Amino acid sequence: MDERSNSQIILAILDAEPGAGALAALVQIDPLRLSRVARIDYLTACERQLAWVQGLINRALIAVAGVEVQESNRALPEAWRGVDDAPRDEVAAALRLSAGSAQRQIDTARTLHKYLPAVRRALECGEIAPAHARVIVEESAVLFKTGAKPEVVALIETRALSYAEFHTPAQLARHVRGQVAKAAVNEIEIVVASAVEARRISYYPEPDGMATIIALLPAADAQIVMLAINALARSEAQSQELGIDAKRADALTQIAVRALETAGEISAHRRPVAVNLTIDLPTLLGLADSPGELSGYGPIPASIARALAADGNWRRLITEPLTGHLLEYGRETYQPPQALVDFLLARDRTCRFPGCRQPAQRGDIDHAISWEEGGNTDAANLGLLCRRHHRLKTHDGWSIESKTDGSCTWRSPTGHLYFVPARPVIAGAA
Repeated sequence: MDERSNSQIILAILDAEPGAGALAALVQIDPLRLSRVARIDYLTACERQLAWVQGLINRALIAVAGVEVQESNRALPEAWRGVDDAPRDEVAAALRLSAGSAQRQIDTARTLHKYLPAVRRALECGEIAPAHARVIVEESAVLFKTGAKPEVVALIETRALSYAEFHTPAQLARHVRGQVAKAAVNEIEIVVASAVEARRISYYPEPDGMATIIALLPAADAQIVMLAINALARSEAQSQELGIDAKRADALTQIAVRALETAGEISAHRRPVAVNLTIDLPTLLGLADSPGELSGYGPIPASIARALAADGNWRRLITEPLTGHLLEYGRETYQPPQALVDFLLARDRTCRFPGCRQPAQRGDIDHAISWEEGGNTDAANLGLLCRRHHRLKTHDGWSIESKTDGSCTWRSPTGHLYFVPARPVIAGAA
């Protein structure tokens, strides 16, 4: 088919509602054979189909997770209630997402289904992009949390859809936020008063040996933190070549270092707070330049690994020489010895549930086959699970088959199997 015919097909698709037929027609067209103008139209048409597919995904999420939050076990102790929305973990495992990402997708699908039908229809018709729909859901969430009147929600929904037609998701977010603030004054007051419970610190690995730390704090507390950082950045003797942002970053690190120097607390797994680094011997001695592995981050350049190792406290892990496995402790004790704990922390590094990135240091040591059922206290039967996924295994019908190398296979309540491979101690290893 010639370029003119393909261009006409694309324009017809843009005028029609998205669907399987339109998507199939776009697949048959090679965008590299189109004119520059037609390529833009092709891109726009594909984006509309993506919105339609997202609508299908939202329907599937509703089918799996239901419209309402499901407490998986209402007979749990009070302290454990309301923490396990079991479908989230099945979705996370099936789609290879983190639990948080899976929950956000489920929450978006539920909100569109229950509260924002016009936004849902606009998404399924390709009139707005998935990013626009997500912004409307997130910025109007206060209305649903506080039970705002349906007419208020409908008004904001209509205005948001009108505004979305010619604006980016970021611009739309500011618009919806302003509309909500004007239309739901009392609701905003309620949410702001309780928002302090959502305060948190988040850590995200970044490329080039860097990482991002984000603090969500009450405004007054954030001011205190910034005052302390700015004061230290100005008082410390630092290179004049550094910009103010770099000085603030160094000041924050220095505050944390000083806090650790005065802290005498022991972690949940008995060792004092430490930065864990794995490096091979040739690289440590300067005979090779293999990357090191920084616990909680990933691979770092050899030069940085050597610098960290030179300033660290050493701890050896003793293994059986033929297999490389830690010596078995069998059923002599329920509590694993410290050497076994150190081995598990170094082996697992994060929670063993598919996609979970919670650091092992904050997790629980779990017997895959419980001690009561004859499970051994050894490397093959033990592993690190975050508190949420430990409870999921104990109370919500999930089970795990564990291997000595750290690999494991999870079975969900629906019978689906999810394999989690062993994690090489050094990045890039087999």
